[in-house]
Amino acid sequence: MNSLSIKQIDFKKGNGLVPVIAQDHATGKVLMLAYANKEAVTETLRSGYATYWSRSRNRLWKKGETSGNLQPIVNVLVDCDGDGLLYVVNQQGVACHTGASSCFFRVLSKTAEKTTSRAPQRSRTGGRKGSQSL
Repeated sequence: MNSLSIKQIDFKKGNGLVPVIAQDHATGKVLMLAYANKEAVTETLRSGYATYWSRSRNRLWKKGETSGNLQPIVNVLVDCDGDGLLYVVNQQGVACHTGASSCFFRVLSKTAEKTTSRAPQRSRTGGRKGSQSL
């Protein structure tokens, strides 16, 4: 695995932010999606705890600072384009503010399938006529 420096993360592409997926080290389960700026990533590496940028509060946000559901960092991975991160964490408690273990617990309805299946057969969105998969 190649080692990178924080300088190699492309924060410019996302107006100063990069998306961050948090994944549970023990189970491999995807826990949540959040965003981080350079300061949040620096704090994550310094403290050893997942720190994000709260877009609604416009401030750094240490996951679990009020709930106790902390995310100690096991590893931080950078995607191939340098514009996305994966925080591998030892999740303490639940990850989602709803009380669910993961923020990814809702299944997208297949309603979109009906809409795209009406597109012309050669359309990039239509897929093969009669296709039942998303």
